[in-house]
Amino acid sequence: MRMQPPEFDITARHLTKRVQLTEGSLTILTDLNLTIKRGESVAIVGASGSGKSTLLGILAGLDTATEGEVFLAGHALHQLTEDQRAELRASHVGFVFQSFLLLPGLTALENITLPAELAGIRDARKRGLELLDQVGLAERRDFYPTQLSGGEQQRVAIARAFITQPQILFADEPSANLDEQTGQKVEDLLFNLNEQQGTTLVLVTHKTELAERCQQQYLMHHGQLESMAQEQRHVG
Repeated sequence: MRMQPPEFDITARHLTKRVQLTEGSLTILTDLNLTIKRGESVAIVGASGSGKSTLLGILAGLDTATEGEVFLAGHALHQLTEDQRAELRASHVGFVFQSFLLLPGLTALENITLPAELAGIRDARKRGLELLDQVGLAERRDFYPTQLSGGEQQRVAIARAFITQPQILFADEPSANLDEQTGQKVEDLLFNLNEQQGTTLVLVTHKTELAERCQQQYLMHHGQLESMAQEQRHVG
């Protein structure tokens, strides 16, 4: 069995994704290859419907490819069962989505600590309070999601993603539902926490300026990834 090199957190080889529609088969990804080094920040940009979120889901083990191999944190995702993939995500992966996905019946602190409690981390509350302070919401710890602004909810979601100190963080349009000023603060927070914890960051965005903050940028086009750095060199 081919393995993932130890310096890489993510390796995708010859990924193809097809879905069946009433009018026939639709190919979303075609023979796609990608490697992401440990601790690296990577942005994937592209038009709506280009397959960015589909690729993110496959790399994170939330979805499976029709063909190809995916290695995540040294594990062969394509050889794992759904339960095994879920266990791997719980121990190695964090997520930040544009829709926040906070549980309405839990306070900010309870939303943050839930993943740590499920993972059996003993000092979950202490860690949650520290993260609330880091994201500037210490005074909102007992507030419910409906009592928080969109920016505050996203900051809670980011703190939740980091509480288990994930090896890899996936972010899907993390500032898309926020105004420009609030979105900038959320993006700054994401990169600051990423740098502090040495987490590999993989984000999907339509914002060129956000992508440029990452060490690597790729454009999703016709089911393939093209290096934006290479594009810029060709243009120059």
